[in-house]
Amino acid sequence: MHVQEWLDTVPAAAVYAVVGLVIGLESLGIPLPGEIILVSAALLSSQHGGIDPLVLGACASAGAVIGDSIGYAVGRKGGRPLLAWLGRKFPRHFGEGHIATAERSFQKWGMWAVFFGRFVALLRIFAGPLAGVLRMPYWKFLIANVLGGIVWAGGTTAVIYYVGVVAESWLKRFSWLGLVVAVALGIASMLIVKRKAGKAGEARAAAQSATAGE
Repeated sequence: MHVQEWLDTVPAAAVYAVVGLVIGLESLGIPLPGEIILVSAALLSSQHGGIDPLVLGACASAGAVIGDSIGYAVGRKGGRPLLAWLGRKFPRHFGEGHIATAERSFQKWGMWAVFFGRFVALLRIFAGPLAGVLRMPYWKFLIANVLGGIVWAGGTTAVIYYVGVVAESWLKRFSWLGLVVAVALGIASMLIVKRKAGKAGEARAAAQSATAGE
């Protein structure tokens, strides 16, 4: 079975729902691969005539904005104890070093940390809850949240969609197994980058703690 034939079996409504849900949950503060899902779906839309990239981008944007807003409300109500609880449950994502790095970004950039955080995997998880914990005025958060969600989701969808269109003739030569291998390699590369970034953040936090203790 060729790639095009296989992709034609994927229901468009299911793709829209999964993208919006996963990105929404990630934005709320749950460590999920929202960016990987969006990139995969955008590539899918370039090869699947039933998936509209405009609808896909709109669903991704809505998930990002709604998820971040819920995360903000949860963070504002839960406060610091919420961050401590998350640190115990998800130490790889909400460890002290990661939280300290994200908090410094918020203190330095304010609402722009919410906007630009949408483009950084770690900050994308922190942005909503941390903005609530730090009591950022909601109107500032909302502006940065909406702009960041639309630019990130819409921009990613558009770029990957057009890349997929250009590469369509090349992708058609692959079997479905070739597509699976390509996606797996992309996911592995992203996980390696995130792991290195996490180790770098922990190293900086440890160095700062040692300096403070002297």
